[in-house]
Amino acid sequence: MTTTQPNVAVAERSAADIPFNKHRRDWKKTGIIVLFCFLPVALLVVFTYLPFFQMCGYSFYKMKYIGTPKYIGVKNYVDIFTRPDLLATLKLSLYYMVGALIQVALALYLATVLAFKVKGGAFFKGALFFPYLINGIAIGFIFKFFYTRGYVLDSVLQWCGFDLNNLPYWLRDQKVNNWSLVASSVWRYLGQTMILFIGAIMSIDGSLYEAAEIDGANKWQQFKHIILPGIQTILVLNIILSITGSLSAFEAPYVITSGANGTGTFFVQMDKIAHSDQKVGLASAMAVVLLIIIMICALLQKIVMGWLFRDADDGTAKARKHAQKVEKQRKKALRQANKVKAGNAPLFRNGANKEAEA
Repeated sequence: MTTTQPNVAVAERSAADIPFNKHRRDWKKTGIIVLFCFLPVALLVVFTYLPFFQMCGYSFYKMKYIGTPKYIGVKNYVDIFTRPDLLATLKLSLYYMVGALIQVALALYLATVLAFKVKGGAFFKGALFFPYLINGIAIGFIFKFFYTRGYVLDSVLQWCGFDLNNLPYWLRDQKVNNWSLVASSVWRYLGQTMILFIGAIMSIDGSLYEAAEIDGANKWQQFKHIILPGIQTILVLNIILSITGSLSAFEAPYVITSGANGTGTFFVQMDKIAHSDQKVGLASAMAVVLLIIIMICALLQKIVMGWLFRDADDGTAKARKHAQKVEKQRKKALRQANKVKAGNAPLFRNGANKEAEA
């Protein structure tokens, strides 16, 4: 008896805490939600997933836009990793990956400065974000003239004392032309990355900085122990977006150099094979391989960033664990209540039935 009474009291108290649903399910509202979701989901399936699976099927064929396709198995995939010209385009992605990391680091530095009150902060935010609003084709033409021999960049360097004859051909010399294209991409997307970081930094509670200053923490320590853990999610997101974007670089090399002089990226070469050479099967296989590479890179980035921030916690993880613990205790108390009453009472009881019984 001494052990049963406390269990009964706990069960009754837990049963009283069970939420009581006083409203019937509104099937009309549910139907409206389903109807509104049907059209966008149907468009997504018809114009995204079905073409994707068809493209995967095309990758196993030797085919053109007109004519009978011929099944060749995985030969297209073998050609991707055996043809020197295609392997060279994959190596070019390393230039854009390095540029992506520089872009994230520079954007994080600028965001850390501009997220707080500084003179002219609004102007610099707008000026750095403005290039992202310009069309990619327009940016390509801007930098095409910017790098042309004797134009803007060469003129500025001549004003600084450099001899024109000693300057390289920025779009022809293969030692620097890919870095020139990478610089144009960094200039365009730097503002977008910076704005995302600024939003994340401004969401951090200001009292944390005040407490850190009272404890004697300098700016670097505040950045390391407050800002970095607080923007971990946005940092990982920006790195993933930057790296995956570098793997599919297209506009800058296509518009500025048309893929000439060793600047044709994997995406530019895929466009040439698909439309100029009309090798649809090989181009489809290249698209599938590119998707797999992007997914692998995104997974590796998530694993690496998770390991780097394994000791960092802004309170979210602890709150989640506490919520899971409370939920387990609630379910355990509910099971005890059901055993004591020898019934299987649902979590939500129908209010209309209860009022009818009364």
